[in-house]
Amino acid sequence: MIDKKKSIPNHITVFEYQKLKVGILYDEVTFEEKHRIQLERFYGDKGVPYYNLINKGVSFNHYVGVIRVGQLTIEVLPKADKNENKNSWQKILIGMLRAVGAFNVTAPSSSSLSIKSNFILDLYFELFIKEVEYLLHKGLIKKYRKIEGNSNALKGSLQFSKHLQQNIVHQERFYIKHSTYDKEHLLHQILFETLELLVKINSNVALNSRINSLLISFPEMKKINATEALFDKIIYNRKTKEYKNAIEISRLLLLNYHPDLSSGRNNVLALMFDMNILWEKFVYVSLRKHLTGKRVIAQTIKDFLKPEKGRNSLLRPDIVIDMNTENTIVLDTKWKNLDNNPTSDDLRQMYFYHKYFKAKKVALVYPGKFSINTGRYFDPDGKLSDDKCSVIHISTTEPDENINDWQKAIKKQISDWIGL
Repeated sequence: MIDKKKSIPNHITVFEYQKLKVGILYDEVTFEEKHRIQLERFYGDKGVPYYNLINKGVSFNHYVGVIRVGQLTIEVLPKADKNENKNSWQKILIGMLRAVGAFNVTAPSSSSLSIKSNFILDLYFELFIKEVEYLLHKGLIKKYRKIEGNSNALKGSLQFSKHLQQNIVHQERFYIKHSTYDKEHLLHQILFETLELLVKINSNVALNSRINSLLISFPEMKKINATEALFDKIIYNRKTKEYKNAIEISRLLLLNYHPDLSSGRNNVLALMFDMNILWEKFVYVSLRKHLTGKRVIAQTIKDFLKPEKGRNSLLRPDIVIDMNTENTIVLDTKWKNLDNNPTSDDLRQMYFYHKYFKAKKVALVYPGKFSINTGRYFDPDGKLSDDKCSVIHISTTEPDENINDWQKAIKKQISDWIGL
């Protein structure tokens, strides 16, 4: 059971590339040496991509989300402009994650959430709780499973060799193998494992009683070792398809939880998202949703180089619009503040896209204050060619109120550039 007096852990909110230094106050919480040690232990010898170790602290990279280390929760928000309103960027991040399907839970149970928190962990926790509550309300399904062992009743098939080994002096017992039809199966074992995890790491007192209620109502299951392979072997059918949402959240939580086996005080849960990938997917889904009449494709691949040995080198632009037509458009997204011109490598890459995709237009797409800057490539003779590359800054001011409005604004800015 959860201790209702359990204290809320320290919570620090930072932006990408921000540093946390020992002895400094952040959000009324002092980043202490013990916190630095916890993060250093999690970093380990191989490192993690989320942050780097620095003198007396850590420096975060281009990953956003939340890291829970022991009793310290660190929330990392996107940083695309000079706006450092944390409440605003919390809503933006969650809105972007929703748009790309990171909270892609569509069962009737998730139609409304009572916890109106901006914290990613709280949202995932309540989504999971709502899903399990929904499954319990509908009734947990049963499945057949094989059981082998000693029994006082002879049923199924007698395993003769093992029966002789174990029951020579226990003639009242039979070593048998038989099938049973009950609720103890892999899906329920995963859900139970996740509920027990929530007991350890939930700090939202509004969820405590619901988690306790689920633990009382949910049948206790055998422990499992949650691995990628375990989740990969799950196959859903007509009876089990309604478990998929809850199992996907379980997968996210269980596979990203790293228990501290030495002391148990520095358990880690890291739900971090690569901001470059998130930006790419967000621009893609925004265009696909609102750019009607156009075929928008993500991660199109073309062969670029065939080596004598090894695999082909590939060209893989982020977004292609109307591919294989005279109006082909190629976009490459970059999540970073662009103070100067794009790198030569990025511009050369767009030149190759121009040629290989026979594109009408190509552009590098950054976040920031809306602007379009178009340049022309030189041909091999040093003369300006007709091939152009644009640098588009997508405005990040629209999402304060409504993510869908921001997606519409992205569509308008891109379509205006295309000339639609």
